[in-house]
Amino acid sequence: MFDPAELLASLPHLPGVYRMLNGAREVLYVGKARDLKKRVSSYFQKTQLSPRIVLMLGQVASIETTVTRSEAEALILENNLIKGLFPKYNILFRDDKSYPFIVLTGHDYPRLAFHRGAQQAKNRYYGPFPNSLAVRDSIHLLQKIFRLRTCEDSVFNHRSRPCLLHQIKRCSGPCVGLVSPEQYQDDVRQAAEFLSGHEQTLLEGLERKMLAAAAAQHYEAAALYRDQIQALRKVQEKQFVESGSETEADVVALATKSGLTCVNLTMIRGGRHLGDRSLFPQNAEGHAPEAILEAFLTQHYSDKPIPPLVLMNIELDSEELAAILSEQARHAVKIVTHPIGERRVWLNMAEKNALLAIAQRLAQHATQEARLAALTEALGFTENIARIECFDISHTMGEATVASCVVYDQNAMRNSEYRRFNISGIEPGDDYAAMRVALTRRYQKIATGEGRRPDLILIDGGKGQVGVAYEVLAELGLTDINLLGVAKGPERKAGMEELIFADARKPIQLGTDHPGLHLIQQIRDEAHRFAITGHRARRGKNRTKSTLDDIDGIGPKRRQMLLTRFGGVKGVENASVEELAKVEGISQPLAERIYAVLH
Repeated sequence: MFDPAELLASLPHLPGVYRMLNGAREVLYVGKARDLKKRVSSYFQKTQLSPRIVLMLGQVASIETTVTRSEAEALILENNLIKGLFPKYNILFRDDKSYPFIVLTGHDYPRLAFHRGAQQAKNRYYGPFPNSLAVRDSIHLLQKIFRLRTCEDSVFNHRSRPCLLHQIKRCSGPCVGLVSPEQYQDDVRQAAEFLSGHEQTLLEGLERKMLAAAAAQHYEAAALYRDQIQALRKVQEKQFVESGSETEADVVALATKSGLTCVNLTMIRGGRHLGDRSLFPQNAEGHAPEAILEAFLTQHYSDKPIPPLVLMNIELDSEELAAILSEQARHAVKIVTHPIGERRVWLNMAEKNALLAIAQRLAQHATQEARLAALTEALGFTENIARIECFDISHTMGEATVASCVVYDQNAMRNSEYRRFNISGIEPGDDYAAMRVALTRRYQKIATGEGRRPDLILIDGGKGQVGVAYEVLAELGLTDINLLGVAKGPERKAGMEELIFADARKPIQLGTDHPGLHLIQQIRDEAHRFAITGHRARRGKNRTKSTLDDIDGIGPKRRQMLLTRFGGVKGVENASVEELAKVEGISQPLAERIYAVLH
């Protein structure tokens, strides 16, 4: 039993993070504290602890602590540890993807684009948006109204005639000078006003321009302004949430029903509703709603922008949390739990969306459970199937072979557990060898006791692939795992798949409307998508590798300068030694070496 007395006596009255570990040095729980001594001591001094905490404390073998300069710093460290360690007793919100933005680049003719990831000071970013669909819809709308370019700079710099987007009136054609720099910058300014939520100011300005153009008998320009005004008014009409102010807020609502808990995040930027996202926490059973909501706020805002206003439907120590978030955001953050007026409408909407997401997940789980039960029965398995892993191989005539492994568990696809295997060292096009490599790499650790064993392995292929898979599992001592091949059947039509067993049983075909077949098709199609996506990325990387990369003395910077100066590899090949030597950073000996390699 762990004796905390010596540890508690040495703890300081300072902010920090504590980690509870079991005998195997696995982290059970990570927590933050304003006062480490008081917080950690409370676990061993209280008598009315929840069953979950009692169970956790029974496994604790040691406690490690880290002192921080402030509670906000402790919050950041706590969330970094949670995301890296996935402790068993922490409430986890798996939201690994960064939120997308719309970017207007710092180019002379700014590009309108989707952006996710690190931001550069020269560009202007608008968002965040809750999902990529909201960004792409907004970009499509801005193209229709303001006709800004969306093409990459490499395409823009080398066009000699306008593209299809110009012909369908989605771009003003700045690449070939069909719009003046002044007019294009004016369009960019208007788009920026729209993205900033200044729609009314923008509409008033467009109306003035329309009237001025009509008075000057520039009817074509007046018609263009009229169309922009009509499009913007339609946007206003479609906005479900519309505010008279330029409010920047996140609306966070928690709902619980039928044993499921959901947190809905709705984003309001510039008074406009940008969309919402529903998240389901892990390890939330037995926790109070206040603890779940606090876990969401601290984890979500650990690496994402914090708006000045956060609306919530559950009361907690909002003053303390607001102070921590304000310190982290470096601006005042206000948390409101009892809003009125339009803000109450936003919160009610978020609550309804959370309940709707729960209903949809319950319906999906019921459907998936029925599919699993039907598949288990059809295959004649005596034990229930819970976890399925599926493999597929993708290549182009043996080039850039990639194997995929997708995971279905707990009635859903588990994207975070997907794996790809780049296959090399085999005869090009040998699918059997590729499958052997992928399965060996996947299951050799599981054979030693690391990781979770699947209940069923699906192989996208026929008898040959299934035979290879059985050999690999036999070598690893895993023949007790169910193995099934999914062949396309004699006519290679969806619904006609043959299911091939590893033993002497004859292949079977399930009916086209069989729920078990639908589940197999879902998992098999996902494995195919994941494999071909990885293959295309690997093939594209191989094919776009510049011949300049193989020249000694040419690094990324010099290569970029050469390609920019001569417009591509072909231009570099056509350049003389003297022309090459005129490029900054290219000496005469290096120019001669480049010329010799390319010729």
